Amino acid sequence: MKFLKGTLAIAIGLSVSLSASDVLIDKAKEAGLKPIPKEVMELIKTIDNPKNRLTKAKVELGKKLYFDPRLSKSGLISCNTCHNLAIGGDDNVPVATGHKWRGNPHHLNSPTVYNAVFNDRQFWDGRSPDLEDQATGPIQAPPEMDMKAENAVKVVTSIPEYKKAFNEAFPGEEITIKTIGKAIGAFERTLVTPSRYDKFLQGDSSALTKEEKEGLKTFIEVGCVSCHTGIGLGGSMKPFPVAGKYKYDNLGDFKGDKNGMVKVPTLRNILETAPYFHNGATYDIKEAIAIMGETQLGKKLSKKEINSIATFFNALTGKKPKIEYPVLPVETASTPKPNLD
Repeated sequence: MKFLKGTLAIAIGLSVSLSASDVLIDKAKEAGLKPIPKEVMELIKTIDNPKNRLTKAKVELGKKLYFDPRLSKSGLISCNTCHNLAIGGDDNVPVATGHKWRGNPHHLNSPTVYNAVFNDRQFWDGRSPDLEDQATGPIQAPPEMDMKAENAVKVVTSIPEYKKAFNEAFPGEEITIKTIGKAIGAFERTLVTPSRYDKFLQGDSSALTKEEKEGLKTFIEVGCVSCHTGIGLGGSMKPFPVAGKYKYDNLGDFKGDKNGMVKVPTLRNILETAPYFHNGATYDIKEAIAIMGETQLGKKLSKKEINSIATFFNALTGKKPKIEYPVLPVETASTPKPNLD
């Protein structure tokens, strides 16, 4: 925990200048908006998984696996390919692109991995309960990394340094695709990005500009918080569309889960994660806001309201944790070779 405490303290920046309570802060909290915890131990408690407790060994191993392209059939694609930590935690293209340069068959967009720990469910259709389970999906999916589970296991078990790391992180556990997922998931749980918005909710009324405060007020009053709420400003499963036809409904065939529910994307770092919507339909944040007003709220938002909300989104751009690109362990003669077919 000492390692995590130090790492997360740097990311959060514990020196928060508090001021007198602001009416808007109370209004935001009443609407269900919550900040990323500023106290490190509280944050660790929030992001931890009781079934896969965070440790330094797991996080460090997970970071290496996250960046290791050898977990893909081609030897070219890593988790970071579609969830690039150097940009917005996604890939900046409309359609997730994987093995043999194939786009997702349902025209699905890669969601950001930053702050994904605050989601109730993972994947657009919510089929995974947590990051550990989700991490095993893209590795095996043919349109993504296209690596059979047994071959992914062969990769890590063929490399002595990885075997040693797994023994330290998961003593007494067999190396399987699930333990690979547990390691990657542990690393992903640390990818939180506190922002000025969090400082504001914590009591620093000077953290937002006058215009951003007005945008937050508008965001609450028009009803955006009915879906974009909680710590992640999203992450729950909601029906889509609700009140009006989605303008880009014909882009791909994704209709949500069996009940028509779609995971609400986080709005944290939203200005860095274009294109928007599950099918990556637009790069224009103002168009996205207008569409959400029509499809989810049944409202035609005014230009002033749209501009105001977009201005508020500036406050959601957070401080990224410093990630040092890992030096990956050397493969051996028995390590499965890349296959481009």
